[in-house]
Amino acid sequence: MTTNTNPPVSSSTDGPPKEAAKSPAVVALGWLHTAKFLTTAPQLHFLPALDVPEIAFVGRSNAGKSTCINTLTQQKQLAFASKKPGRTQHINLFSLGKQGITDAVLTDLPGYGYAAVPKADKIRWQQVMANYLITRENLMGIVLMCDPRHGLTELDEILLDIIRPRVQEGLKFLIILTKSDKLTRAEATKILSITKLQAGGGEVMLFSATKRKGIDEVAQLLWKWAHPKGIAAETEIP
Repeated sequence: MTTNTNPPVSSSTDGPPKEAAKSPAVVALGWLHTAKFLTTAPQLHFLPALDVPEIAFVGRSNAGKSTCINTLTQQKQLAFASKKPGRTQHINLFSLGKQGITDAVLTDLPGYGYAAVPKADKIRWQQVMANYLITRENLMGIVLMCDPRHGLTELDEILLDIIRPRVQEGLKFLIILTKSDKLTRAEATKILSITKLQAGGGEVMLFSATKRKGIDEVAQLLWKWAHPKGIAAETEIP
């Protein structure tokens, strides 16, 4: 009887198991974790001209903007939260991108509306932010922080009016309802519905750094804004 000494033929399914594909949330959060300080500017003309998508975070002082940025980027002190709210009056830019290649920029705009800030400073920074939101050419998305216990304020409404023409032209827009852990389920449902009506075509999401709520959803949305061609190519490991 003849013995077959040839090695068995491997089927296409043989071989070491491939590492599981990354989920969209893991990809998005990994991308946000690459955030690095790029530059700071006291006025618009100090900002560098950039050709990558820029996503700006804005909001009233004490709305939780710095906490939200630090939570999304998984870095404790990337965004600076002043002990005197409203005193941080520089535009701070952070680069995003894997392998040292910047593919987007996250912009932290000064908080507005804090009562202790002199009126002249308030007016000046309202003008600076308005000019930024209207004229920044590579700005492709705006994230507005809102404390849901207070809802959208008059200054928030002014900001919405400023950006409305650009939103109609395709500018992405998201309202993040921070500190949502301080609301009951009924309160959260109510303020979410009300804010969606006020958003004027933008998206609205509940968020809580304390309860880790909304982090994955916000991260994925920002990733998609900056990578409109899709996430599929990034979710598989060769």
